[in-house]
Amino acid sequence: MASVEELDQIDSTRFDVLKELGNIGAGNATTALSQMINAKVDMSIPRVELLEFKDLSDIVGGAETIVAGILLMLEGDIDGMMMFMLDRLSAHRLVSLLMGVEISEGREFSEMEISALKEIGNIIAGAYLSSLSTLTSLKIISSVPYLSIDMAGAILSVPAIEFGKVGDKALLIQSRFGEEGENAINGYFIMIPTVESYGKIMKSLGM
Repeated sequence: MASVEELDQIDSTRFDVLKELGNIGAGNATTALSQMINAKVDMSIPRVELLEFKDLSDIVGGAETIVAGILLMLEGDIDGMMMFMLDRLSAHRLVSLLMGVEISEGREFSEMEISALKEIGNIIAGAYLSSLSTLTSLKIISSVPYLSIDMAGAILSVPAIEFGKVGDKALLIQSRFGEEGENAINGYFIMIPTVESYGKIMKSLGM
């Protein structure tokens, strides 16, 4: 069983395993996104890091950056939570792709667009978790997705409060979908298993 100290001092071999899990999960999510919008979606090589909760908001531009966060609680063999987060512009672009209409990036989301965004997050996160479950042979059950559009600091305070008592690390997988440049969609998978669940993942992979 992993301890908080082991997560703080995770060796390069175990981190490489976490990175590979992140790469495969993000690739599976990209395939799901392609099928959803019925178009080819390219994905850049994901950036995978094990970060402290307090540093996560810096990745998306700071604590006051408006983001869309789709949160799923995890149970089964793996306990914890997973969040799929998009900056506001990327969220608008993703909904535009799914609905086949141009959505003004400056206005608020309609109820239909929020519903579409929640479904996108559910399918993308579900594809990621499905690949993790297949690779580790662990049963992972996710809750109904909860969507929040707010400042990154406010959204990320939820896992910090919920899991701060058992550790302060989260696995971040940063992916870029679609075209390069200003039309790219920046997505962030934040995987926060409990400390015990990290140990189960590693044990299932023979680590």
